[in-house]
Amino acid sequence: MENTSRKKKMSPAKRRRKRIQKAFRIAGEILVGIQILVTLVFIGCIWRLGMIPTKLVAGLAAILLVFAALLFTMQVITRGKAIVSKLVSVLMSVVLVFGSVYLFKTHDAVEDLTDTSLGKQVHSILVVVRKDDPAEKVQDTKDYIYGVQQSPEENEIDKAMEKVNEDTGAEVMTAEYNTLNEQAAALLDESVEAIVYDEGYGGILDEVYEGFSSQTKIIGQYSIESEPSEEENLLAGAAAEVNVKDETFSIYISGIDVYGPISSKSRSDVNIIATVNPNTKQILLTNTPRDYYVPIPGVSGEGKDKLTHAGIYGVEKSMATLGQLYGIEIPFYARVNFTSLITMVDLMGGVDVDSEVAFTTNGAGGAIISVQKGINHFNGEQALAFARERYSLEGGDNQRGKNQMAVIQAMFKKMITPEMLMKAPTMISEISDSVETNMSMDQIQKLIQSQLSSGGSWTIKSVAAEGTGDSQYCYSMPGTALYVMQPNMESVENIKALMQSVQNGEKLPE
Repeated sequence: MENTSRKKKMSPAKRRRKRIQKAFRIAGEILVGIQILVTLVFIGCIWRLGMIPTKLVAGLAAILLVFAALLFTMQVITRGKAIVSKLVSVLMSVVLVFGSVYLFKTHDAVEDLTDTSLGKQVHSILVVVRKDDPAEKVQDTKDYIYGVQQSPEENEIDKAMEKVNEDTGAEVMTAEYNTLNEQAAALLDESVEAIVYDEGYGGILDEVYEGFSSQTKIIGQYSIESEPSEEENLLAGAAAEVNVKDETFSIYISGIDVYGPISSKSRSDVNIIATVNPNTKQILLTNTPRDYYVPIPGVSGEGKDKLTHAGIYGVEKSMATLGQLYGIEIPFYARVNFTSLITMVDLMGGVDVDSEVAFTTNGAGGAIISVQKGINHFNGEQALAFARERYSLEGGDNQRGKNQMAVIQAMFKKMITPEMLMKAPTMISEISDSVETNMSMDQIQKLIQSQLSSGGSWTIKSVAAEGTGDSQYCYSMPGTALYVMQPNMESVENIKALMQSVQNGEKLPE
């Protein structure tokens, strides 16, 4: 009877307050439960990304789960009065959700960046008319005569012409020529109103016809995919077998500047080999001048061509050309365009570049800057201008190659610091559209994991192949002598010895 009377004495307001407190406590427990669930998803996304060492992932997971457990305990002990803990739980859940989405997108960005099959290479086909032509787009040219090059082995031009016909709504007239030289001449002398050719050859036309690009304009661009060759598939298989954590390996770094996608077959203006020994933490950067006069395996036969022209036939041809020159296997490549260089350097907060000489750029590279001999701090735009300049340099292309390596070396030094490695996911996400590599997702993950786990500094040495200027006929542009650089074989042999030293784990000379 006594208990019954006590229950009857509880006022409605008090019962209502108790119900609110209970609901408030349950809400807090639910919020923390959501936080724990989101924490597990966040840890799963970090694990999926695969770039953070296991011990760091485990430590972060422990901290987040202990924190969530502490908030859960506060909900029970304080009987629903811990408003601050509820706000903290909501805030943590929001942060972890955004973090999980970011990590998920970054993983996908890395997958887009990697191209282990080499099957995504494309031909960037341009439609070009004279500068004073009234046509502004392909649709304006249905009554034009198009100059096209006979191409018995490849049908990229034919596919591009099909797209031209689709865009014009008519089957345009064509005139066939044996060489691109003849095509360009026909356009300039008004024998045809438009020509169609692979963008990779565009720079060669400026060598043959001075100011060709200033006398013409591009009114269309078509990206035509090419099927992977047997050689490309073999390269992909060889790259997949490399254990980047323990084996010495080489990466071909190709710098290109194209209108089409990064996967376009194009001349390579930057040709650097990075020979990496992960055990001794040594990197040898080797620059080979773009005009080096060498045979292109599987393309030029006994003839020779400029190294830069090898890229027209695919990145694997550039790798084979350099591999034959130095007697090494190059399983990996990284293709970078100029836009990505600006983005990467800016994301790093700038880089400190060591210049061998003092000079002022002429602005052709995008900015006018005064470079001092020694260390210069550059942002992205300045680093690009420094790397592209050659007209203000006494050494011309030779010095430009050294300057490009100085930028790459500065970027390597900064990239392998723990601070930058932790920012790697952000950087990769930002540049995934303008960088392409055949290094697999797993190999990139292992490289970053290994450096974060072991730490330590790296020794980076730069060397450059040398040569002398000459004028010779090139396989890719028959009939016209072009400027080339005859290799200095003594410098080539010296580079071979240095590459072997890195391979053997020997300390590189100062």
